[in-house]
Amino acid sequence: MKNYKNVIIVEDDKNLAKSLKRNLQIMGWNTLIFEAAEDSIPLITKDWQGILVSDIRMSGMDGLSLMKKALEIDPELPIILITGYADVKTAVQAIKDGAYDFIEKPFDLETFRNTVSRALEKRKYVIELRNLQAKVLNGKKQNEIIGESKITQDLREYIKNIANSFADVLILGETGTGKDLTAKLIHDQSQRSDQPFVPINCGALPETIIESELLGHETGAFTGASQKRIGKFEFANNGTIFLDEIESMPLNLQVKLLRVIQERTIERIGSNKPIVLNIRVIAATKIDLKKASQEGKFREDLFYRLNVVQIALPPLRDRKQDIPILFKHFVAQICARYDQSIPYIEEAFFDNLIKRRWDGNIRELKNEAEKFVLGLNFNFSETSTPTPDDLNPQIFSNNDVGLTDTLAQIEKNIIENELTKHTGSIKKTCEALKIPRQTLRDKMQRYNLQRKNYS
Repeated sequence: MKNYKNVIIVEDDKNLAKSLKRNLQIMGWNTLIFEAAEDSIPLITKDWQGILVSDIRMSGMDGLSLMKKALEIDPELPIILITGYADVKTAVQAIKDGAYDFIEKPFDLETFRNTVSRALEKRKYVIELRNLQAKVLNGKKQNEIIGESKITQDLREYIKNIANSFADVLILGETGTGKDLTAKLIHDQSQRSDQPFVPINCGALPETIIESELLGHETGAFTGASQKRIGKFEFANNGTIFLDEIESMPLNLQVKLLRVIQERTIERIGSNKPIVLNIRVIAATKIDLKKASQEGKFREDLFYRLNVVQIALPPLRDRKQDIPILFKHFVAQICARYDQSIPYIEEAFFDNLIKRRWDGNIRELKNEAEKFVLGLNFNFSETSTPTPDDLNPQIFSNNDVGLTDTLAQIEKNIIENELTKHTGSIKKTCEALKIPRQTLRDKMQRYNLQRKNYS
């Protein structure tokens, strides 16, 4: 069982270490204490489900050296550094080198717990998306309905139940709800899975050639028919034919389609010889076919012939619980395609995703995921970011501002300066700051910095 509640604390102050351990154990987190930094290193692995908290100044190996060793094992391991010295330069360098956060003694225990909680959440996210990306690279989860909401679980179960029947299926759903994926899943889970699956977009075929495409033709059947052609229906024999956007099929061809579906035979254009077919027909539409048939826009007899088993796919707004899971899946998929490491996404980002209507459904969500990976969209806030000023020397002399706030302001200014200098280029900003792409994204989210404001 996965347990993202593990914390290693490296601290040579025994009293402080015990206090931190008790505090974290109250929260239900598993905590291990080490006085010597070297002793903690064997526990840190690429898949370790936890985070590291370390004092900076210790006898033997110090916290910065430990951080360097740990990040060599896993560059995305969240590391929280603690110090009793207001060493701003050290803190800034530690953050640039990959520290997750930096806190100064003495610190408020609630603040410490909150920092640990956020770091653990990030660790969970990173490992889960790594595993997801590995499945994507191995070819898994390519044809699967993603999500854990009840409506999604019921849909998966329903598809499983009807897959092995011989009944034709009519899939209803808005644009982008996954009609083509559902059709492929029905085929893949049926006894026909080793036979052809032939998809046809009825709306994409010109009316002049659609009959030839579907039924095939003999040599010389019409001008330009220089050789015999096997149609889609015949090619799908023993397998499944998927008629997407069935509402787009011309009325005159719907008569012939009805005959094919009823009799399971075709005749190639230019031939009188019937060819018997063993096929399953799956059709999909984004409109109400019954209403269309009542209005004379679709044949009523064809509607009832197709409507043996019906699947109504839910729009994304009815399964909002699945949005974070789907978004993570798409991010992992896209990162694998672009050979990029997976960026971290804070929970607030998902909250904003859930609030959107998503009229384009899953397809629209996938587009947002691609923009996110490419650094084109970091959050949905309309608040603009002020033009950055040069680093202010007074920051270092203001005694009313704590070290954490001071570091945050310095870090924000540094990032803003580089974004301005490189006109919003994420790649060039990462190179200038010498930090990974996902680290920059994380920090831009934290400081509400949007790339578009620097382009």
